[in-house]
Parts: sequence; C-alpha cells; structure tokens
Amino acid sequence: MTGTDVTIVEVGPRDGLQSVERTMATPAKLRWIDALAAAGLRHIQVGSFVSPRALPQMADCADVVRHALTIPDLRVSVLVPNLRYAQLAFDAGVHVLTIPVSVSEPHSIANIRKTHDEIIEEVRAIVALRNARYPGTQIEVGLATAFGCTIQGVVPEDDVIRLARRAAECRVDSIHPADTVGFASPTQIRRLFSRLRDEVGEKCGALHLHNTRGQGLANVVAALDVGVSAFDSSHGGLGGCPYAPGATGNIVTEDLVFLLESMGLRTGVDIERLIEARSILAAGLPGEELYGYVAEAGLPKGFVPAMAVA
Repeated sequence: MTGTDVTIVEVGPRDGLQSVERTMATPAKLRWIDALAAAGLRHIQVGSFVSPRALPQMADCADVVRHALTIPDLRVSVLVPNLRYAQLAFDAGVHVLTIPVSVSEPHSIANIRKTHDEIIEEVRAIVALRNARYPGTQIEVGLATAFGCTIQGVVPEDDVIRLARRAAECRVDSIHPADTVGFASPTQIRRLFSRLRDEVGEKCGALHLHNTRGQGLANVVAALDVGVSAFDSSHGGLGGCPYAPGATGNIVTEDLVFLLESMGLRTGVDIERLIEARSILAAGLPGEELYGYVAEAGLPKGFVPAMAVA
C-alpha cells in the first residue's frame, strides 16, 4: 500500500462480533466501520457470509458489505466457509474473500463440518467460480490453528506445510497462517514462516494473531523479522473462535498501531482517531469488555507517529 510499511487488516466487525453473545445492530455496525475507515484503516473484514442460525451476529452481512463498498479507498473483505456462501460474497461485490482452512482436522469439523479433503474441494470450486465469473476478486486461505489447537493439541508444522501446499495448488492468491487460539511463540512464528516461504513463496505474507496468552505483540515483532508485512487485528481486542474453547482475544488494533509506529513503521492509521472510535464501539455493544493497553494508559508525552516523521 502506497505510503505504508505494514498493512493492518481490521477484523473486529467479523472475528470480534462473531465471538460476543449479543448482536450489534446494523446501524451501529455501519457507524463503527465508518469510524474505523476515517481513522485510516484501509482494509476491513466486515463480516461473514454464513448461516444466520449458526452466527446470528452475521445475518446482516450483505447490508454491511453494501455500505462498506461506498467508503472511498476501502478494501472490503469477508469470510466464507463454502461455495454456497462464496457465491453470495461474489454477488455482493467484495474485494477479498477469505476461506478458513483449519490445519487441525477436528477443529475443521467443529468449525465448518468439513474434513481436509472436503474443504480443499470447496477451495478449488470457489477459485474456479472466481476465474470464470469474478476475476477481480482476491481469494485467500486462512490456515486456522496453524500453531496449536484447543481440541487437537499440538499441530505438527509438517501438517501446516502440507495443507499450504494443497491450497497453493488450488491457485488461491494468498495463504496466511492463523494463531486461532493463541498458542504461538516467537520462535514458532519465525520457524514456520521461513518454511512456508520456502514452500509457497510470496503467497505467504500475512498473519492472524490472538493474544490469549499475552504473546501477541511479541509474535508481531518475530513476524516482522521474517518479512511479514500484513497483520490482522481487532479494534478493542474483541474476538476469538466460537468453536474453540478458551480462544478469546485477537491482538488489539490500537496496541498494534502503537507498536509499529513506535518502531518507525508507517501504518497509515491515525492512532488518536482510532482510540476515539472506541466510544462508537462501546455504544454499539454496551457493557462489552474492551481491551488495550494504549487506550487505557494513553499515548506517551511527545509521541510522534512514523507517518508524521515521514
């Protein structure tokens, strides 16, 4: 992205909202997304096309996408579990479509009721549909539970590599691992990304992290060391996985922006406006706990963002 060193993909409206019990009203979602975009976030995952019975929080996804597409220069993405819902996403006109592919097969079955072979067939069919009718849409695979799983336990790195290879053979545009349940360590991050780069090359340049055990930002620094240039995060630290017990806590967008900007890396995000936007999020989910050290402590006196220096 021009003028930035690191891309932040805001996933709060999807990963955050699907993990809280209450449903945010559609007008509140739209105000929140507007505020996030106004703060400078240029890529927002605005929802999931899924069964409204399974995730009623996402029942208004088409309406949210329609609104998000009116925001200038905003890259709009959604998550879809299969071909049926991918068709809805394509028809809605999203820019990016993410397919969750769990490296832990027990998690895959719990999450989307599909084995590895079955989800790879879905990926192949979605890519074929894109190629035939929607060539402008990007398709990415998120390798969920790439660093461990609360259902399976240890997830061997060889399994991650094997599944990444199969996804690459489907001709997806990008593949990124996800620490779905917050098991990853910096050592794991460096080692796995080095192996993934050897296997699938530049298709692997982004990372989805959770802070369940407090290692999220340490893992960001480790990922930067091995060339990762895009990170998923959630405003206010909302999020988790409804099908993985104990998996609460995406890394906090406000804390991530502060970390990167304090390291001299440009994000394009106005951190003060981002912190102010928490009031809109809180109004839309009254009583919901929000997280973040920077919002709690405030910016250091004299803090100058990297964008201002540039």
